[in-house]
Amino acid sequence: MLHSLCSTLLSSEVPCLSKEEIEHLLEKPKHREHGDVSFPCFALANLRKTSPQQIAKELSQNLSSPLVRKIEAVGPYVNFFFDPAAVAKEMVNEILAKDSSFGSNQNGDGATIAVDLSSPNIAKPFSMGHLRSTVIGNSLCLIGEKNGYQMVKINYVGDWGTQFGKLIYAYLQWGHPEKVAQNPIEELFTLYVKFHSEAEKDPSLEEDGRKAFQQLEVGNQEYSQIWKSFKEASLLAFQKVYDLLGISFDSWKGESAYNEKMEATISILEEKGLLVESDGAIIVTLENENLPPCLIKKRDGATLYATRDLTAVYDRYHDYHFSHAFYVVGHEQSIHFKQVFSVLKKLEAPFADVLEHIPFGLYLKDGQKMSTRKGRVILLEEVLEESISKAQQNIVARNPDLPNLQEVAKQVGVGAILFHDLKQDRMNSIEFDLDEMLVFEGETGPYLQYTHARAQSLLRKSGEDSFHFSYESHEKSWELIKLLYSFPNQVKQAFVKRSPAIIAQYLLKVAKLFNQYYSQVKILSESEEKESRLALVKAVTVILKEGMRLLGMKAPDQM
Repeated sequence: MLHSLCSTLLSSEVPCLSKEEIEHLLEKPKHREHGDVSFPCFALANLRKTSPQQIAKELSQNLSSPLVRKIEAVGPYVNFFFDPAAVAKEMVNEILAKDSSFGSNQNGDGATIAVDLSSPNIAKPFSMGHLRSTVIGNSLCLIGEKNGYQMVKINYVGDWGTQFGKLIYAYLQWGHPEKVAQNPIEELFTLYVKFHSEAEKDPSLEEDGRKAFQQLEVGNQEYSQIWKSFKEASLLAFQKVYDLLGISFDSWKGESAYNEKMEATISILEEKGLLVESDGAIIVTLENENLPPCLIKKRDGATLYATRDLTAVYDRYHDYHFSHAFYVVGHEQSIHFKQVFSVLKKLEAPFADVLEHIPFGLYLKDGQKMSTRKGRVILLEEVLEESISKAQQNIVARNPDLPNLQEVAKQVGVGAILFHDLKQDRMNSIEFDLDEMLVFEGETGPYLQYTHARAQSLLRKSGEDSFHFSYESHEKSWELIKLLYSFPNQVKQAFVKRSPAIIAQYLLKVAKLFNQYYSQVKILSESEEKESRLALVKAVTVILKEGMRLLGMKAPDQM
């Protein structure tokens, strides 16, 4: 609203720029003494061949509005100071009227975006290493929907490749069917680690593993049956974790779904004259793109990740007619995606220019990448369960008679893990520290949830069920109202920058400012401003709840 009012005011004095261009230039001043909105005059200076300071001075003298109490020039900036009594009412009541739809826009116009996220490997435990793709991808989908896109969540499960030949070999050599039946993921993981440990002593095992995968690819019945049992057990184990996280998918098509379609992809590459033989392997050279060659088939005829990814994206385009496709995968796969995207451009695929790798940093343990080969993993399910248990202990200490204690503990415990991840810039790697994750004070998920519950408690105590804002005179209220009203812009920026952290950090600012307001104002005291104060509290709950939803978190009404 404030930006729109400023751009409307300025457009009459700045005809050389459109209202949209003016609005794009407007800034929020870093310091409160510089007003509510600031207009830098550098772009105008280039157009008018006049100093930005002179332009700012002229604009400040020529502009006026009953909604603005002061317009002043400070160097090359025009600073606008709005009259809260004139604009705050409209801002707060708009939030209340729109409720959870506040901040929604139709920028996406219903266009479809296919999102490849989570995608754990079967027959391995769902570790902390897969958390980031899962929660960043899920949050981006929620944010995308808020921006008017139709998001398709694809769990591209890793259920194909040479690793499964190795696992089948290990199972046949050292496995005990009854142990695997009782505790499939743990036993299969143990076998996988044992294979790599033994292969370090006897490198010939690597070739045995490759041969076993070849047998699987050509449809060996025994091997196929073993592989299917691995997959079924894994998907059941994965679902338990997804249920805890509250995450679902539109598609579970894993890599194996493309086994019979890859020859068609290879034929297309051949028809375009892109395939080259190199040391018995089949590759696509990418020297002009300054990339290593993209390996399509190994010497033994086995296919690779790239072959499957090329095949999968054609299939997704056929199924969803996407306008964009996101791959939420760690930054260590950046070269792989550059190769795949470059091959698709050589193929002149109609979607080659709308594919985007959204990378992120790693979870580290003692400064090292987690590794399933070496058994250095932390199980996500165990972390979630421990977090829920600790949340329950904290809640009982604070509120032993809380209704729905177990449900709230689950929301808080899971929220702690989600927020710890999503508040970080996604490109940063995160050192795994369970104690830090489970802290329930400071810049944490439970802090946001507790702030929301505190605000809801005030509303319950008031006995009111409808809220209307007229005017609230406390100095903190205007800062809080402006921050709440900036939510739509945060939603847009979070999507444009593919960054849930923008929402997370914004919510922390809202919670901190509300708690400052709460500590200084007797909200429930009888006064002519009580109704407006309660309306402002209600607006805070709207923003906190919807913001947390965009991060995949729940907002308990009581804690």
